[in-house]
Amino acid sequence: MSLDSETSTAATSGRDWFFPSPSFFRSSSSQYGRRFYSNPKPSSSHPISNRPPAASASGIRHRRRVKFARNPTPAPTPAPTQELPQISDAKNASKNNLSFLSQFRCHLALATLTIAALLLLLLRNMHLQSQGEILNLNLRLRAFHELDSMNITSSTLLDDHFSSENLRRNLSLFFSFTLLFIPIFIFKYIDYVSKSRFSENISEQVSLNKQIAYRVDVFLSVHPYAKPLVLLVATLLLILLGGLALFGVTTEDLAHCLWLSWTYVADSGNHASSQGSGPRLVAVSISFGGMLIFAMMLGLVSDAISEKFDSLRKGKSEVVEQNHTLILGWSDKLGSLLNQLAIANESLGGGTVVVMAERDKEEMELDIAKMEFDFKGTSVICRTGSPLILADLKKVSVSKARAIIVLAEDGNADQSDARALRTVLSLTGVKERLRGHIVVELSDLDNEVLVKLVGGDLVETVVAHDVIGRLMIQCARQPGLAQIWEDILGFENCEFYIKRWPQLDGMQFEDVLISFPAAIPCGIKAATYGGKIILNPDDSYVLQEGDEVLVIAEDDDTYAPASLPMVWKGSLPKDFVYPKSPERILFCGWRRDMEDMIMVLDASLAHGSELWMFNDVPEKEREKKLTEGSLDINRLENISLVNREGNAVIRRHLESLPLESFDSILILADESVEDSAIQADSRSLATLLLIRDIQARRLPYEAMASQAHGGSFSKGSWIGEMKQASDKSVIISEILDPRTKNLLSMSKISDYVLSNELVSMALAMVAEDRQINDVLEELFAEEGNEMHIRQADLYLREGEELSFYEIMLRARQRREIVIGYRSVNAERAVINPPAKTERRKWSLKDVFVVITEKE
Repeated sequence: MSLDSETSTAATSGRDWFFPSPSFFRSSSSQYGRRFYSNPKPSSSHPISNRPPAASASGIRHRRRVKFARNPTPAPTPAPTQELPQISDAKNASKNNLSFLSQFRCHLALATLTIAALLLLLLRNMHLQSQGEILNLNLRLRAFHELDSMNITSSTLLDDHFSSENLRRNLSLFFSFTLLFIPIFIFKYIDYVSKSRFSENISEQVSLNKQIAYRVDVFLSVHPYAKPLVLLVATLLLILLGGLALFGVTTEDLAHCLWLSWTYVADSGNHASSQGSGPRLVAVSISFGGMLIFAMMLGLVSDAISEKFDSLRKGKSEVVEQNHTLILGWSDKLGSLLNQLAIANESLGGGTVVVMAERDKEEMELDIAKMEFDFKGTSVICRTGSPLILADLKKVSVSKARAIIVLAEDGNADQSDARALRTVLSLTGVKERLRGHIVVELSDLDNEVLVKLVGGDLVETVVAHDVIGRLMIQCARQPGLAQIWEDILGFENCEFYIKRWPQLDGMQFEDVLISFPAAIPCGIKAATYGGKIILNPDDSYVLQEGDEVLVIAEDDDTYAPASLPMVWKGSLPKDFVYPKSPERILFCGWRRDMEDMIMVLDASLAHGSELWMFNDVPEKEREKKLTEGSLDINRLENISLVNREGNAVIRRHLESLPLESFDSILILADESVEDSAIQADSRSLATLLLIRDIQARRLPYEAMASQAHGGSFSKGSWIGEMKQASDKSVIISEILDPRTKNLLSMSKISDYVLSNELVSMALAMVAEDRQINDVLEELFAEEGNEMHIRQADLYLREGEELSFYEIMLRARQRREIVIGYRSVNAERAVINPPAKTERRKWSLKDVFVVITEKE
């Protein structure tokens, strides 16, 4: 019978007989350890002869048939997966071992404490028993000298007292050890509850002991006085337990034992005088705990002191000031700004300026200490923080500041204005209402509307590029005006002030003009027009109640109105004729807001003027930038643009320009290097020297010889030639670093505009009085009033003696306000001159500084 027939027969008969596969035996052999055969195992010497014929013929061994259950069983697990239970068993065994070790250690600690307690009780009883026996012997010795009845009674009472005292001391010692064991039992109970509550399968649940430890950590870290409180409680518990233990092993009363416990905690050397084994053991334990307590206390005190000094060093402490000036940010303008604020506060005996920036406090203080000027009693406080965080703003008392100045950061103008906008948003979000106003320095004129929209009436803006650009244009067309603006914007000489004078109500402005011996009135703040400032009003304007007078004075407390002087007005020597002629102007370099400067020039120059732009920006990119700045080149009426591409510090590039034909040359701080003041000034200075040298070489020799007069320089010196060439055209250089102006002042070959310093002066002036911003905006605007320099022959004749008041009244015939003059041989102009009623001889070569309407 073959294998197939047997299989089919077994299947049809329904019997549960089958031949297991070899894999079954391989898998089952590892489980059962041996295989079962139907016949005895053949010997190795006769491998074939002992087999049955059928088996030897088919090559299949007869095995014992094994009966299995009818229900299907799952397939045996492959060999690799059968190793996982062994690994898990090993892990469980390791866990059990660790659990056993931890339980063994805990039980060992409990047994040690129990043995120590029993030992203390034994020592204490031995000590007290010996003391009791000595006491009884003493009492019995005394009994011989007294009556027998009295002796028996006193002895009985003393025995009863000793027994009750012994019971109390045992209870005290037992109670102290019980208090020591209670935390251990509590922790064990928590661990037991934590293990019994959560099964091993739920691994995501956090055990109870971990939750309690987390809560303790949060309590200690969140509450500032948690650590000292815990240390105090631990100290009191140590004193209490130590006092109870001492009361149990000594014969002293409880109060004295508590005092001894405190002395052992406070001074570990006090336990040296203890007598007996039990008191010494307790005293050593208390002293050891006291050393730990005072070590932790010393650590807490040391950490608190270090944290306080670190807070002071890093500028984290709160500034408790009122009516202070707050500066947010750090830039190159900070030094000039602090200098101007110190000068402004000098009349008040000094003030307080708080600077908050994202810099280290020590670095800021070191940089401020290097500034070479006197603070004149003004204290500067530095704090580290971000103006975008309300907590940092509260730290510098932002709500109590009388003025807040937001400085533009050095670098990209768009990013700087965006940060200024976020700072204004943070300031407007302060819960406490701001007491002062906000002065924001912006880099781009287009962002001014957005900042004012966010800040509202609290914000005054000073656009640095716009102010400097317009000022450079004014100075280029009127040489010497830069120095006058320096004097007026800064607090060192004369500046603008607004104040109300009730005694002037009902007086015409023509009379108000000569009512201040130490000041020059320039305008009126009209109450009837909602507080609008009117520069250069009509002579017939009558001051109303509530009107204030705008003047130029040395300080706010140095001027006051006086009685009207007798002034002879006279007549003008000639009619004022100022014909406009076409001009040719050169811009060297490219700066932001170039389109605004072009529009100002187009409004002020005569028809047919030319503006040459020489820089390394490609022409197509220039047109794109001007168009993006809302400038339509085709709509320019008075000027035409001439583009030249080149590098302003390369001589051959400059020689391609007709430098001798320009009326004015403006050397701008190029946008590519304006981030570094020193690099920008070096570039401007190199361009200036190259232009002057080229101009001097192109002048004819006869002109040089005829102009070689005055000065200490020889005709052949390079600086002498440059001084002669400077008479041919006006060169205005934009300077960023104040140290560079010394070089230009010594050479006297160029006028300059100290842009950073002038912007700092404007910021300081607006911070002191926000109304002055309206005056500056009008003086720099395209329409309204502006400053001019006029020749003296417009107001006087040769050899005529006139007082300054008389010249002021003559200038009023042309609707001008004379605010100062400059003599022909003087290096600087005099603004708001003293002794205005004194007569003097004037030269026709003198010039006067006036405020007049734009032409």
